[in-house]
Amino acid sequence: MRPTVPGWLWFKLDRSRNFNTGNIATISRFCSAHCHAQTFNTDNQIEKSVLQTYSASSCDTLPESVPKDSPSNMLVDTFGRLHTYLRISLTERCNLRCQYCMPSDGVDLTPNPQLLTRCEIVRLANLFVTSGVSKIRLTGGEPTIRKDLEDICLDLSNLEGLRTLAITTNGITLARKLVRLKECGLNLVNISLDTLVPAKFEFMTRRKGHERVMESIQAAIDLGYNPVKVNCVVMRGFNDDEICDFVEMTRQKPINVRFIEFMPFDGNVWNVKKLVPYKDMFDIVAKKFTGLQRILDHPTETAKNFRIDGHEGTVSFISSMTEHFCAGCNRLRLLADGNFKVCLFGPSEVSLRDPLRGGADDEELSAIIGSAVKRKKASHAGMFDIAKTPNRPMIHIGG
Repeated sequence: MRPTVPGWLWFKLDRSRNFNTGNIATISRFCSAHCHAQTFNTDNQIEKSVLQTYSASSCDTLPESVPKDSPSNMLVDTFGRLHTYLRISLTERCNLRCQYCMPSDGVDLTPNPQLLTRCEIVRLANLFVTSGVSKIRLTGGEPTIRKDLEDICLDLSNLEGLRTLAITTNGITLARKLVRLKECGLNLVNISLDTLVPAKFEFMTRRKGHERVMESIQAAIDLGYNPVKVNCVVMRGFNDDEICDFVEMTRQKPINVRFIEFMPFDGNVWNVKKLVPYKDMFDIVAKKFTGLQRILDHPTETAKNFRIDGHEGTVSFISSMTEHFCAGCNRLRLLADGNFKVCLFGPSEVSLRDPLRGGADDEELSAIIGSAVKRKKASHAGMFDIAKTPNRPMIHIGG
């Protein structure tokens, strides 16, 4: 008798195969950008019933108004988007090898002398904060493996005007560092976890450590982080059968599970057949859990957020591919090598490290930053064009 092969193992077997994009018509209905539309145009009856009482700001509303008392060098692009959120990659190194983040043959890492130092990170961060940034998120690689992480957190948390200091981590070493990180000003935690099955975790990350990630989630809860955000990249045939299991995590714990559409980056063998659109994920949740209530989002919110009756936590969907949120984008990225990136999916970068080390003063650095922001495009190119556009692996860009 032929043994049954689980779906996630078929995912493994299929990774080396080249797929066509398939029937584009099947996926195209998910690809219009509704960006916080006041009326949700959908033929999905389940979603209609849940969203019928919800309304948000219209697409043509500016994502955020520039405060009257804002600095003159506020980071506003030509489309009126005010950038208040900076993601800083502290390192390209990682203690996992996630398949959607790093190519199977690895990546060339930037030599340490070419990475930003602690002082350089803080100086550049201060420029952004004095220009209007109020939230900084530390990413990697894996930020917790950087030896001076605590000092960086302490320095950043003392910047006048910064309201939120967050981290996105794989959770492998977080539990034993989190007490001190909280003392140093870290006040928001996102932990990446794509499966609740240890064997699948080891396959996807090419490393062991599932138990340590679960321990880190609990440690964050015990320390009072509320919510503890759990990021889950959903891939068809690998973990789409675990969506409801992840939702169960929110029943009695202050966890915000964030289901993220699979995105194309260099070397991660992206194809549309692995993409589970937001609306498919929503259907799976809505059929199992009653009482979904849409949470009113801020215009710059990337996620579609929901409460569930009887659950302490919440559920979110990040539809980067099928319903992009570019109209409300307020995010900028500073990479570990000092390059400045205004769009996650765009190839354009400008070095801040080189002029900084060349003696540029704050005014000159601010001018470089401002010029790059002014060149930011209205939206990304769409998932099929993104898949063909040269870009760095995710581990270089930062999660």
